[in-house]
This record gives sequence, structure tokens and C-alpha cells, in this order.
Amino acid sequence: MRAAFRIFSRRFARDQRGNVAVIFALCCVPLITFVGCAVDYSRATQVRSKLQAAADAASVGAIAKASPAFAAAGTMTSDGSISVGVTDAKNIFDANRANLTGYTLDSVTPTVVKSGSTVNSTVSFTATINTMFLGLIGKTALTMSGTSTSTANMPLYVDFYLLLDNSPSMGVAATPTDITNMQAKTGGCAFACHDTSKSAGTSNYDIAKANGITTRIDVVRQASANLMDTAQNTQTYTNQFRMAIYDFGAASATIGLRSLFSLSSSLTSAKTAAGSIDLMAVAGQNDSYTADKDTPFTTIFPAINSAIASPGTGTSASPLKYLFFVSDGVADETNSSTTMCSVSSASYPLYTPTNRCQSPINPALCTTIKNRGIKIAVLYTTYQPPTDNWYNTWISPFNAGTWGPSPNSKIAQNMQSCASPGFYFEVSPTQGISDAMNALFKKAVADARISG
Repeated sequence: MRAAFRIFSRRFARDQRGNVAVIFALCCVPLITFVGCAVDYSRATQVRSKLQAAADAASVGAIAKASPAFAAAGTMTSDGSISVGVTDAKNIFDANRANLTGYTLDSVTPTVVKSGSTVNSTVSFTATINTMFLGLIGKTALTMSGTSTSTANMPLYVDFYLLLDNSPSMGVAATPTDITNMQAKTGGCAFACHDTSKSAGTSNYDIAKANGITTRIDVVRQASANLMDTAQNTQTYTNQFRMAIYDFGAASATIGLRSLFSLSSSLTSAKTAAGSIDLMAVAGQNDSYTADKDTPFTTIFPAINSAIASPGTGTSASPLKYLFFVSDGVADETNSSTTMCSVSSASYPLYTPTNRCQSPINPALCTTIKNRGIKIAVLYTTYQPPTDNWYNTWISPFNAGTWGPSPNSKIAQNMQSCASPGFYFEVSPTQGISDAMNALFKKAVADARISG
């Protein structure tokens, strides 16, 4: 018996298989702690990710185009905090975390601020999650935090000045069909035939109206009215765009820059004013006021230059400035040192009985305005050439390249030189003056956003 006990004792002392259990017991504590930490940190990461998504939604949503903060920023004349945006950001954050549990939100701090032409929003948060396993090593809670920042560019404010050529040449019939019909009704005249010295209803312009013949000024009138609708539908703020409308005068007796509509953000009123655009009245051929020289670019452009205030940076207090010039591009005025007839590099002939200069616009007149930082958008309404002796003698050679240094249309070249880069459109009425004017407007708005 004793011998058997001694044998068993020696075998037990030599047996090492029980060490596995001891070692396993000793290793379980850190292993369980490690797995528990991973579980706690995974929970914390998931909660933080969802809170961060709520912060992102709040910072973006608080300054969205349709947000209260974005609307409020448009009425602010100086930089500063936007309280309605702070409230909106907090509400958006809370709405996006509504179903999230297992944590304690310690703080959420939204800020929404207007700075220049941008609106900036920041949403920061801190939160705490209670641990299940990390408590074994004395860490009973995990703290998490996050920040989201967003920036929105405010739409720029722009003043548009429409300079509409309403000289007699804009009374030319608009399309080839209109030209044919007008010549049939007037005995052959289709070009610059507006003569108010005749009794009411018998002038060529009255005849055109009575017979449904569309003239170029009719198309410009409708296009200008349509432009106001486009501006109304495009603007973000009710006072973002302001319009002013000018022409060359109601009559040759009072020729010169005339304000049809003073600069205003009331686009509805501007549309009404556009409906009154009409051809300049002249008192017969070789009238005593201008002797038919009714397109005086050399006096009109300095006048419109004086009418346009210095352009700004695009804020409500300092708008950008764009001049929309709609014309057939041919000056008709007394020869002077500033007309193309006097430019030494060109040989434009004069109608010598009245020192009359008919020529393409002098681009230098536009350069003066552009040098002030004002963009010029040019809509060149090309002639639908009538079979008219005066046109064939004095205007056609410019288009054919007979006069001037270029083999191409000098009128088109000079009108394009007048425009700021990328702002030249050349259309005939059949191609759509209204569409072209709207396209110029949209291009100007896009250009303002890029350059601003």
C-alpha cells in the first residue's frame, strides 16, 4: 500500500499536463479585457460615426440655398453671426440623431457666420459612452468628439444696363418676308423709313404696324421684356439683379442718351418699361435737327459711361456692372476726330453734303468703359439686306469688305471688339434675338460667379 502511494506521488510530481489549465486561467484575464476593449471601442466608433454624419448634415443643411440662414445672409449689409442659422443647424443635428441610443451628448456647438460673399457653418459636438469591459481596467467611459465645416458662396449682386439702339435703321423690316411685305406697302422702302412728318397713320412705320410687319425694334422690345422674366426666374434674392434701360432718344429733336427705366431691382416694373421701347421719331428726310445723323455713338457711349457707377465686388452694397448693348453696329453722325471716318487706317467715305459719317462703331468707345472694370455684352443684330439704294451705296460695302482694311464684315469685327471676351453674339431676328439676349444674361451671371 505504501509502495503504491509512493509510486503515485512520484508520478503526480512528474506530470505537467495540469499546467495548461493554469496558464489558460492566467491568460483569460488579459484576453477577455482585450476582446472587451475591442467591443467597447467598436460601439464608440459606431456612435461617433453616426453623430459625425448628423453634424455633417447640420453644417451643410444650415447654409443650403433654401435655408433660413442663406436667406438672412442676403439681407445683411455687413459680416456677422446668423442666429437663425445656429438654431436651424441645432435642429438638423437633433433630427439626424433622434434614433441613436447608448450614449450621452455632452455638448453641440453650431456657428453660422456671413463673411464677405460666403456663408460658413461649423457644428462641433462631444459625447460620452459608458463601457462594459474597459471598466475591468478602470476606464468606465469613453469620450468622443467631432467637427463639420461647410461653406456656401452667396450669389453675386449684378447691375445690368441695357443700351438699346432705337435709331431709324432699327426700323428695318426684321425678316426677308417682312422686307418684301414692307416694300410692297411703302412703294419700295424697307430701310430706315420712319418718317413722322407725314400725317398720323401714313408714315412707313405706321404702315408696318398696321399690316403686321415686324421690324427690328419690335423684336428688341419683346426680347427686352423676356429678359426681365429670365432675370426674375434666375435670381436667388429678390434684389439680386437690378436693371436700367436706355435708348438713343425719343426723337431726333431730342437725340441723346435717354433713360427709359432707372436702375431698380423691380424687374416687373422693368418689364413694363421695356414694353415702351420704340423707334426714334424723325421729322422727315434731312430734318432740321440732325439731317438724318441719328446714331451718334460718339456722344451716346460717353454718356452711358457717366451713367454707370464704378463696379464693385458683387455684394449687395457694391454690385458688379454689366452693359448690354443691342445694335446693328453702324454709326450715323457728324464726322469728328472720334468717328471711324476720321481714322487714318481706314478709308470710310463721307456723305459730304452734310459731313455725314456712316461707319462701323469705333471700338475705342467701348474700351474706355471696359477699362473701368465694366463688362460689355454685345448683341449684334445683323442686317437683313433690303434692295434699297442707300443701303447698297453706304452700308453694304462694310459688310462686303469693299471699305476698310479687312476682307470680312467690318461691322461685325468692330462690334466683337466692342464686347468683353466671350460676350459677343451675332444674330438675325430669324435666329432669335430673345434667345440670344437670355443667353448673354445667363453667361454674365455665370461669369460673375467665376470672376467673383
